[in-house]
Amino acid sequence: MPGNLRAEVLRIYKKLHRTRQEIFQQDEHALTVLRRKLYEEFKKNKNVTDESSIKELIKFANEVDHEFRTTVIQICEKRPGVFEARITEYTQMHDNIPYGQKVDKSLFKHVKCPSLPKK
Repeated sequence: MPGNLRAEVLRIYKKLHRTRQEIFQQDEHALTVLRRKLYEEFKKNKNVTDESSIKELIKFANEVDHEFRTTVIQICEKRPGVFEARITEYTQMHDNIPYGQKVDKSLFKHVKCPSLPKK
């Protein structure tokens, strides 16, 4: 493996570990499971020598890092029944449709499913 690719592999490996530590602070179980999974995945591909395959794996690892940073949040139970979500600056927030909002049924006319029961 050329030196620059080796350095890039090590860089993304370290980046994934830093991401793991940022997302799952103080959750030893999640940190341990993710550390093992990262190790297993990188070890599984350590004998890959084709440069294009290595670049593809690096690209995939970067996508995984981005996915973790933007979509995974940590939920901590503060007391029984009360939870706190740790949302980072990287977490992507989406507009949610409030529960119970009126829905235009004409949007679903093309969908074949059983009709709602009559009340």
